[in-house]
Amino acid sequence: MDVAVELLPIRDLQACCAPIVREPITSVNAQSLAKALKAVADPARIRILSIVAAHEDAEACVCDLTEPLGLAQPTVSHHLRVLVEAGFLTRTQRATWAFYRLVPGSLDAVATLLATV
Repeated sequence: MDVAVELLPIRDLQACCAPIVREPITSVNAQSLAKALKAVADPARIRILSIVAAHEDAEACVCDLTEPLGLAQPTVSHHLRVLVEAGFLTRTQRATWAFYRLVPGSLDAVATLLATV
C-alpha cells in the first residue's frame, strides 16, 4: 500500500533541514530532496537551468531552448515541466508563449542540504 506523502517545495527545503551530514534526514525531507535531485539529474535539465539563468532578463521561452539543446520542442517542454514541478523554474504564460525563470534560491537550497560544513 502506497502512502501519499506531501513533499516540501524546493524553496522550503533549506529553511527546514540541516545539511544531511549533521543529523539524520526525515523521511519527508529525504523524499523532497530526492525529487529535487532527480529533476536536475539530467544533462538537458542542467543545461536548461543554465541557459535560462544566463539568458537576457534571466527568462527564456521554449523557442529559445530548442536550438541550443538540439532537442525537439515537445522534449524541451517535458524537461521544463519537470523543472517547474520540482520548484526550480516558474512559468508565465504570455499569449501563446510560455516563459520560464529560475526560482531565486532554488539551487542554493539543494546545495545547502548537501553541504558538509
